[in-house]
Amino acid sequence: MAVTHEERVSWLAFNLALAEWPGLARATLDRYKGPAEALAAPLPELRALGFDEDLAGRLRAPDLRERAQKEFDRLQKNDYSLLTFADVEYPLSLKDVFDPPYVLYCMGRTEALQGPAVAIVGTRRPSPYGRSAAERLAEDLASRGLTVVSGLARGIDAAAHEGALRGGRTVAVLGSGLRNIYPPENRRLAARIAEGGAVVTEFPPDAEPVGFHFPLRNRVISGLARGVVVVEAAVRSGALGTADMALEQGREVFAIPGPITSPTSAGTNRLIRQGAGLVEGARDILESFPDLAARLPAAVAEPAALSGLSDPERHLLRAIGSAPLPIDDIIRVSPGPAAATAALLTALELKGLVRQHPGKIFARS
Repeated sequence: MAVTHEERVSWLAFNLALAEWPGLARATLDRYKGPAEALAAPLPELRALGFDEDLAGRLRAPDLRERAQKEFDRLQKNDYSLLTFADVEYPLSLKDVFDPPYVLYCMGRTEALQGPAVAIVGTRRPSPYGRSAAERLAEDLASRGLTVVSGLARGIDAAAHEGALRGGRTVAVLGSGLRNIYPPENRRLAARIAEGGAVVTEFPPDAEPVGFHFPLRNRVISGLARGVVVVEAAVRSGALGTADMALEQGREVFAIPGPITSPTSAGTNRLIRQGAGLVEGARDILESFPDLAARLPAAVAEPAALSGLSDPERHLLRAIGSAPLPIDDIIRVSPGPAAATAALLTALELKGLVRQHPGKIFARS
């Protein structure tokens, strides 16, 4: 049954009051049949659920529904979509999350939130190796028909979105409102994402990017995806927090290995030691999901260019992405000594698989 206008405004009002308290929102909707009934709940019952005076006042504010109606009108003027938990278009994967967002504000195509997706997250200060790995993996996954989900942050997130845009579509999940894209320098990237994918958030359009929003955002990133890939992350980082949430949600966790000398690889290498799937390419992810591998047989086929290579050559070629990578970074991720790596690069260059740019910077041909 379609959601009526009144029901939609009730969901919006409920979210305006409790978007920043998803656990309490879940407990409230576990107690009442829907947002309209929750909005009319007696104060003693709300206190019993854990509401303090301030939060109860927010939910019971006399002008809450009026503000929700004004917000709904503004959404339509800005051509934003509103998905409530009761909408059939609401992503099924998020309904499995323990404390899901009950409203999603969307810029772009809501259908991008359906279908198989993989999240790619990582540090905001990546090395050239990490940025290249994220872009290449995202492009490969997107070209196989998967949606790449990330958080629009600087660094690995932005690289993943850029790579996915070259191969297919991507979804960005915000820790702020749609009228407060953060970081500001990624506003143009967000607009490009929305052309074929979606930019989504559970926070009202004018919400600021305050710190505690981002852990809440991370559960949506992992909730939308079948699995989460971490590309470069320190031992203590938001990316590892997303991996923890993925495990709590029953999602698969993967990591791209990195140099043992790099602080931003310490978190990913630890994840692998703890059992995360080691990722060198899209094949490693798709093979973990037999239904996806069956639907996308091209993703598991060995490229013809790799078939005649030695194992060291194949490993090195996979480590080099389409984005130029300095030789020092290539040496750091190569298991052999520097001289052997340089010889392998020369061999790959002679075979036409790698090209060298000025300054000893290499990229795949």
